[in-house]
Amino acid sequence: MTDKSKIIFDNEIKQGDYQKALNSKNKYIRKYGDDSDSDYPAKIVENQTLSKPLGVYDIRVAEGEGEIPFDKEKGIIVGNIRMGFGHYRISMAMASAAHALGYTPYWMDLNSYTDTTCTKVIGAQNDLYSMGSRISQKSKIFNKVVWEPLNYEGFRQLSYNASDQKNAELMAPVFKNVPKDIPLIGTHVWPAQAAIHAGMEYVVNAIPDNWPMALHLAQGALHTVQTHQSYMGYRILNGMNKKSVLHPMDEDALKYVGHYIDHELVDNIEYDCQKRMERKESGEPIRFLLTIGGAGAQKELFSAIIKYLLPAIEHKKAALYVNVGDYRKVWDDLKEEFPEFEGMYTEHLDDWDDTVGFCETAIDGKVEGIHTFFHENIFEAVYCTNLLMRSADVLVTKPSELAFYPIPKLFLKRIGGHEKWGAIHSAEFGDGTLECEDIPHTLQMIKLFMTDHTTLAMMCDNIINNKKAGLYNGAYEVVKLAMGLKK
Repeated sequence: MTDKSKIIFDNEIKQGDYQKALNSKNKYIRKYGDDSDSDYPAKIVENQTLSKPLGVYDIRVAEGEGEIPFDKEKGIIVGNIRMGFGHYRISMAMASAAHALGYTPYWMDLNSYTDTTCTKVIGAQNDLYSMGSRISQKSKIFNKVVWEPLNYEGFRQLSYNASDQKNAELMAPVFKNVPKDIPLIGTHVWPAQAAIHAGMEYVVNAIPDNWPMALHLAQGALHTVQTHQSYMGYRILNGMNKKSVLHPMDEDALKYVGHYIDHELVDNIEYDCQKRMERKESGEPIRFLLTIGGAGAQKELFSAIIKYLLPAIEHKKAALYVNVGDYRKVWDDLKEEFPEFEGMYTEHLDDWDDTVGFCETAIDGKVEGIHTFFHENIFEAVYCTNLLMRSADVLVTKPSELAFYPIPKLFLKRIGGHEKWGAIHSAEFGDGTLECEDIPHTLQMIKLFMTDHTTLAMMCDNIINNKKAGLYNGAYEVVKLAMGLKK
């Protein structure tokens, strides 16, 4: 097998950069060991949260787990990691599409195998990224000098991919007993790279975001992208070795597919948009969905939004969904910060049946006040937002993976330069706002959604038209491509 850290799509990596890649791998070996000779089992168990709605099974690599056999004909693996919620969310979209198309989705989270070198390496890098994200929101100097350039240009370079490829060699052992002829969709580049190193035969690398970076390359896999800009950027490896003109990606290594969206959301676009407009025309409270992570990033912005909305919520001009994911402390801190919450909120805390029931009745029912959601289970924490989207009118989010979802969106200031292109893409297709780069502009857009008729109506019309054009069919297309590789 060609050393994927030496030559990337026929572009030779400088010896100094290759040595850095070797040093990176050796550093992790010294710290966490090398378990390449380990014989990890591959066991199938039902996913506690996603088995019922999406038919998802988990792949475990510990002894004493389940005895369900792999479905060699209909099985498809969704390889992922938990790094924030975005990659899990893409994975759920793939699993949903696979289930809707009649396949059996297997969930393989490389960041969940705690005793393996694979998970230890991923966890260390995840911790560093989370720390950088938090610091970037507290220090404008760090954000300008370190974080934005790293996310925008640092991860863009082929030299960075060379190091990732070497590190991914340490992740391959967890695939030891996974059938190599089952198609795999990687919703983060590391599972895709590790699968290739492990000899998996049919690998699709589902690339996120809308800013082409070498970080996301997994040579040997079929790469898919959500936007035409991404396609052109990846095809010529634009800017991935400073200003050098590089050898392009092979034509059959890259496909444009559209947005990675869950079947349940795509299938109900027309109905959900119709309900949004009916609520607007009848004067019901406009429903804002606010997703808040636990890293502490953007806390000042979230507080400003909630403070601004409180009078409108009290006078039934607005309603608020707050999903704090698996971070209970975030909600406790908000209650302490806003004593006026008392009597205005309903808690849906770690009760999945209650959450699912609320989400179902809210689609056609009345909603007032503040509804807050917390779930310790990571699948429930992420999927909660997906369920809430159907009955929400406006999703308030930074322009990360949620930028591609078919719901009217208000974009907060980005965390990392690569994210800004998600807002640009959404604004151009008319289903989201421009990126609001400060608190005053964010509050301006909230007021516009509440008092203006055109903004929400235009986004709903565009979402329906975008569906007709196939913009939101990306997850279906990725699954079809993955299963088609077997032919």
